[in-house]
Amino acid sequence: MNPIIISVLFFIALLPLILAHKSKVIKNKKIALYTNIILSFALCIITCVIMMASTISASETSETGEVITSENTLANVSLGAGLGMLGVALVTGLSCIGAGIAVAASASSAIGAISENPKTFGKAMIFVALAEGVALYGLLISIQILSLFN
Repeated sequence: MNPIIISVLFFIALLPLILAHKSKVIKNKKIALYTNIILSFALCIITCVIMMASTISASETSETGEVITSENTLANVSLGAGLGMLGVALVTGLSCIGAGIAVAASASSAIGAISENPKTFGKAMIFVALAEGVALYGLLISIQILSLFN
């Protein structure tokens, strides 16, 4: 892939972080969230288009008009394998997002409980660990899905 294209994609990936750092640019949190979501989806779409274009340009036509693909393209990947990889990405990503939300809520409550009564440390950490287990379960499921492709 062209180094200029890689540099542009890297800049697009860093753009939400740059905008979040500059608090004067985006003061409303909803606008910042929508900007991050739109830029993330735009990055995914641009990357998919570039990969599809490079796959199509790597294919050649023979004298009979048959399309011959080279070894380094993604033409040999089946639809089921592609959907499986999409499932792995969704399982891992959504479970980690859910675990992050749960840990944020339980950890802040645990810190408040521990500051009032230090004896509640063990009970509070159990709830934080249970919330973190959601991410581990998602990781285990994604490993099981990946094991189907070997």
